[in-house]
Amino acid sequence: MDLTGKTALVTGAGSGIGKAAALMLGKRGARVAVLSRTESEIVKTKEEIEEAGGEALALTGDVSQEEAMKYAVERIASAWGRLDIVVANAGINGVWAPIEDLQPQEWDKTIAINLRGTYLTLHYAVPHLKAAGGGSIVVVSSINGTRTFTTAGATAYAATKAAQLAMVQQLALELGKCKIRINAVCPGLIETNIPDSTIKRNQDAARIPVIWPEGDIPITGGKAGTSEDVAEIIAFLASDYARHITGSPVWIDGGQSLLR
Repeated sequence: MDLTGKTALVTGAGSGIGKAAALMLGKRGARVAVLSRTESEIVKTKEEIEEAGGEALALTGDVSQEEAMKYAVERIASAWGRLDIVVANAGINGVWAPIEDLQPQEWDKTIAINLRGTYLTLHYAVPHLKAAGGGSIVVVSSINGTRTFTTAGATAYAATKAAQLAMVQQLALELGKCKIRINAVCPGLIETNIPDSTIKRNQDAARIPVIWPEGDIPITGGKAGTSEDVAEIIAFLASDYARHITGSPVWIDGGQSLLR
């Protein structure tokens, strides 16, 4: 999966899946533009790519803000002259609460970052992919909203993840004639710090009691996957090995969602 000569953009690359994907793409030879809202995190990711022998560009911005994303993509074009790979990973869990408790501003924030952010990333990136003669887009969705609907109170989150997959399948046809492939990865439980920022409120009121089989991730006996597990699939989908794959979801959950 040699990506030498390719240029990639990874959003939400300051930690977790985004960071692992950026490091993996850099390891495979791609020049990687890494974007996050947190400058200290993104500078660290850039430094780690460079320490491993890669080339990176650190960008700070909020994916839900039009001018920030426009400027970020322009920076990549100015620095490297092309864009071949886009990993639309930035997202939040937001607030998990019963629908009557979930506040409009909480709903709007989750929609803005997860869904508007994906739209803006692709809106500004696709013209550069077309100019490069094609490329690969990977959208990081989730098992929530695509295969499972049992996370109590996660209505806004699940809605954005379902919408991301719909975007992928819609755009696979629209962009196919331009030799741009687009796929979704749908992780289950992965060891990241994103649960730490999840606000959970009165979840029991929205929960349906179910007794799960022992070890709810069959292939690991209940142990969560790693960000590197997801990064490996992202690198594969970005590479020419996946040249005939587009419009496809890939569930990376060790079989977790099949139990739910």
